[in-house]
Amino acid sequence: MDGTSGTADHGPQGSPQLRRFVYSLFFIFGGITSLNDVIIPKFKELFTLTYAQAMLVQSAFFAAYFLCSLPGAAVLLKLGYMRTAVVGLGTMALGCLLFIPASLSGQFAIFLLALFVLAAGITVVQVVVNPLILALGPPALAHSRLTFAEGFNSLGTTVFPFVGSMLILGALSQVDQGTLTAAALDAYRAQETRVIMHAYIYLAVALAVVASCVWLLRKSLTETPTRKSSVSVALRLLTQPRFGVGALCIFLYVGAEVAIGSVIVNYLMQTDVMGLGQKAAGAHVPLYWGGAMVGRFLGAAILRIISPGKLLAFVGSAVIVLLLISANTVGVASGWSLLAIGLVNSIMFPTIFTLASEGLGERAAEGSGVICMAIVGGAIVPLITGFAADMSSLRMALIVPAICYLLILAFGWYARRPLQNC
Repeated sequence: MDGTSGTADHGPQGSPQLRRFVYSLFFIFGGITSLNDVIIPKFKELFTLTYAQAMLVQSAFFAAYFLCSLPGAAVLLKLGYMRTAVVGLGTMALGCLLFIPASLSGQFAIFLLALFVLAAGITVVQVVVNPLILALGPPALAHSRLTFAEGFNSLGTTVFPFVGSMLILGALSQVDQGTLTAAALDAYRAQETRVIMHAYIYLAVALAVVASCVWLLRKSLTETPTRKSSVSVALRLLTQPRFGVGALCIFLYVGAEVAIGSVIVNYLMQTDVMGLGQKAAGAHVPLYWGGAMVGRFLGAAILRIISPGKLLAFVGSAVIVLLLISANTVGVASGWSLLAIGLVNSIMFPTIFTLASEGLGERAAEGSGVICMAIVGGAIVPLITGFAADMSSLRMALIVPAICYLLILAFGWYARRPLQNC
């Protein structure tokens, strides 16, 4: 990367067509990310993994945010929004195609590599869309606008797991792997992962089509590059208290949200929760993400009349209450209180992002690159949650995301006033 990273506000000139383009990208990368929640329980079964090992799916995926966000911002500076989006979509398609050698080998490590490449492409796309949507309207409505756009992200996270659970969890067979020889086990894993491979091949084709459409529209956006910045200069934004704490909260929020989404299937399968089979439990994952979709579309309106910081503090406390209910009850109360967290989560990411980005001005794209690095929380917090589950139980492991939400609550209260009054 030659020591530099993206970073300029390219001054996009907005249009309804451009907004639809941005919303479609939110839908795509949100949906593909949520498929991890479907393949984690299947990988756990196929490769006989512990909870911590299964969470390596999220670690490989979200590590890309940490490693690729600033390089993605550098590409944004050099190529502009539309061409950078094509680069991101093409990289996503490549990651999907890597599921072919992963399936043929039947090796978990190669699946992790494919997921990393896929996530690298998603990272580039997200570095593009976050500052772009902030620029497409008045600053005073930035919280509402990003929350509305994130609603399309949640629409993707609702639709994709529903289809994925039918195609992947419903299509795979159940075999007692303890009765298989080593050679037979390898053959079984290769055969069963072909179902997953086919799903990602379809995604690769769809992504290639979308990338082609974006390429044809590449000249429809007027951009004016304004500034360059080194990695060290971009990272200095973290010394600004509001931005630095906000970036930490993005780390905590994404980590907690992903950790909960990752354990939903196994959590609902527990006999003292809902005792569901794997396919039936997988069919409940869209309800978690669907709650976030409903909450984000409602939140886009609510944020026009309520202080974003106060609303963030309120929903942070609500999630903690739901986690306590889930961990200390049994049956449907335990299961549905966990699923309801999706609704309360809804406004957190866009609200934290915009609160942290207030006052950045032309450094907004820089801030996007740095904040996207913080999404690496999705690689770390789920892994810690997995270790906690292995050492105790899934119920006890919920304390990990609860601590994350407690700190988010505190940030909301801290940022309840406009930046100039803090």
